[in-house]
Amino acid sequence: MAMLVALVAFCCGWLLAAQDWSNRLKPILASLLACCLIPVVIIYNMVFYQPGSLGLMLFSFGSALVLYALFFYFSHDRLRALCFSYVNLAWLGFPFAIALFGPEISAAMVALYIGGSIFGNIWAVTAVCSTPQPWTAIAVKVLRSPPMIALAVAGLARLSGLQHVQDPHLLQWVYFFCKWAMSFAGMCVLGMWLRHTKVAWDDVLHSSQVAGIKLLCGAVLCGVTYLAFAALRPFIGVIFLLFCLPPAANIVALETHYQGTGRSAAYIAAGTMVSCVIVLLYAVVLHILR
Repeated sequence: MAMLVALVAFCCGWLLAAQDWSNRLKPILASLLACCLIPVVIIYNMVFYQPGSLGLMLFSFGSALVLYALFFYFSHDRLRALCFSYVNLAWLGFPFAIALFGPEISAAMVALYIGGSIFGNIWAVTAVCSTPQPWTAIAVKVLRSPPMIALAVAGLARLSGLQHVQDPHLLQWVYFFCKWAMSFAGMCVLGMWLRHTKVAWDDVLHSSQVAGIKLLCGAVLCGVTYLAFAALRPFIGVIFLLFCLPPAANIVALETHYQGTGRSAAYIAAGTMVSCVIVLLYAVVLHILR
């Protein structure tokens, strides 16, 4: 069912992209996803906290940092290193994860998203900006990001005892709706975006090579994590999904704002296409293993 919903949402986005007003709908859906649906899912999962969340946050942040440092060491290109390490967990990671593992995986994805979002908010601006950014400005940006605001709201809700509510059915229905709406909105935006994206074959080849390196790094990091951290072993499947995802879409917006260039657009578009194929193959492997 989750895979079917994702496919229907992608087809809807692909068809809607033919309409002129889709250019106005796309940013609305993306903003709804990032500023409303995902924060609601974060708040619910943090209020009704599940063991292992902190470890997943740390893994997401730490693995992104390792990937960035590794790619920058060999390429000396901060922008490409950012595209290699900062992945699209918002409107692609959640829909893919729900499609592959079912709605019950959302708690783990929330933790991974928070860690990745903190990394992105700290490193994205510093990587694309030509002048050094003061740490105070970066700290303010992190604190004002939707995931951090959602964490603060969840903390206040736990302090008020919301996790002990006697009849949580209304909260559960809101959470259930937001999970499915999150998956639908994300795949719909993907469909609208890819329909009008033009990518050269060289970009696809380059993204395929980069994706292969990322998958190799992911296999190593997941292997070490599986052996060293028993608490994270049940989540290895969804953890590996991180390394199948393309660069975050907001990188090109930041690059355009700070550098006046759009080099990352080709990396993101081609990476998204390659990632869709990789996730499809990953789904086949998971189906065989099950």
